[in-house]
Amino acid sequence: MTLIQVQNVDFGYSANRQILSDINLDIAPGDTVGLVGESGSGKTTLLRLLLGLARPDRGSITFDGQTLDTGNRAFMRQFRRQAQIVFQDPYSSLDPRQTIFSIIAEPLRSLKIDGDHRQMVADALEAVGLDRDAATRYSHQFSGGQRQRIAIARAIVARPRFLLADEAVSALDLTTRTRIVDLLARLSAEMTLLFVSHDIGVVAALCRRIVIIEKGRIVEHGETAEILKNPQHPYTQRLLASVPRLTVNEISS
Repeated sequence: MTLIQVQNVDFGYSANRQILSDINLDIAPGDTVGLVGESGSGKTTLLRLLLGLARPDRGSITFDGQTLDTGNRAFMRQFRRQAQIVFQDPYSSLDPRQTIFSIIAEPLRSLKIDGDHRQMVADALEAVGLDRDAATRYSHQFSGGQRQRIAIARAIVARPRFLLADEAVSALDLTTRTRIVDLLARLSAEMTLLFVSHDIGVVAALCRRIVIIEKGRIVEHGETAEILKNPQHPYTQRLLASVPRLTVNEISS
């Protein structure tokens, strides 16, 4: 069974600016997939396509067997509830003028989800390891790691099936990064996760499967442990060479 299927997708912002070429990707329900590539490799563009923020020039994207049709408002409303994203920068992604409750509850309002929003927000805060009292405060009163937890709470408050994380730990210090990766690992037990990063070491710690993208093309994909032990493509080999502390023993543990 496949939750997300990308078939033969091409995309460019103009005729002279081709970004993605012949992308094929299947993500099963409950999977944890790392999408790895350097800046400019096409990761964020592919993420935009998966969220329905842009349409492929060629090929198709389906979610749970249905074509991701941005012109179908009823389908997109349901899709927005099923798929949520955590952005890179926890400082710019939270509105400093709103309380934490208002920030986290925003998807509930915009998607017109019925129920006790205060309880839903409290549950989301608890899921990311924050007290419900945080709902009454403002984002400037929290550290970077706490702000990213708030951003994750906003993403999961509607109980999506598919969570996308776009460089969600790259702006954090090492200790905080480890804690957020641990949090995402716990959440991945309840939903499908696509973790986008340039850091192959973080992906190795979090994701069961890995997809390597270079210059808009997927050059290697498969089980994370297998690819990291025996990379076939020169680009994957170069990425691994840039992570000197990632050893075979660490990958196996």
